[in-house]
Amino acid sequence: MTPADPLRVAWLTTGRGPGSYGALEALCEAIDGGLPVELTVAFVNRERGEFEATDRLLDLLDGRGVPVETLSSVRFRKARGGERSRPGEDLPPWRRAFDEAAAERLARHPFDVAVMFGYMLIATEPLYDRFPIINDHPALPDGPTGTYQQVIADLIRTGATESGCMYHLVTGDLDRGPVLSHCRFPIPVDPSAHVPPDPTRAEVEALPLYDEIRARGVARERPFLVETLRAFQEGRLALPPASPLDLTAEVEAALPADV
Repeated sequence: MTPADPLRVAWLTTGRGPGSYGALEALCEAIDGGLPVELTVAFVNRERGEFEATDRLLDLLDGRGVPVETLSSVRFRKARGGERSRPGEDLPPWRRAFDEAAAERLARHPFDVAVMFGYMLIATEPLYDRFPIINDHPALPDGPTGTYQQVIADLIRTGATESGCMYHLVTGDLDRGPVLSHCRFPIPVDPSAHVPPDPTRAEVEALPLYDEIRARGVARERPFLVETLRAFQEGRLALPPASPLDLTAEVEAALPADV
């Protein structure tokens, strides 16, 4: 790829919620606005008819003429009599087989980097050893791991004063691969908020601060995606990364004034 060439991107998602749809929509709008990126394939681990939100995302991809590969991880698991993955336990054998099948589908298409956004499966070696894959994670490089719900709960429990977003290279070290880029935002201080000792997940998610942190993260993850891919295309980022790129200033500049 030369500086004049568009960055060819593979998009990996489960497409289960508005965050996944919104990020893809924002990327498409940025491409329409001149971002030198081309979506050469999307891989979705659900098939049409499984989930309404995923069907909506597939409609968006089809409407733009993006090649789509679908392979239902649920049907794949059931066909092999496999068990669900459980937190804290080794991934069941069918997961590696699924990633081998996913890799074969991705290999049909040319791309420079694959982006995982809202992809609800932990990747295994057949994927991340074969392709350069980066993953969106809703925390700073030294922040909590896990889903956004787990991240926000940990931030509140520990009284954190800032959070952010990062992209890291996907490896076998979950949410801890080499960091490519990040951005920061402050967590507001609310002296009136009372966090009970050892709060449950339900108690944490009922706090107004939980929604505020989530809203701040979602507002930034879309321009952060665009600025990370722009940095790749311009040669300011490479794989493996030389050092993390702080894109806070670019992301904040892209936000509406009232965010």
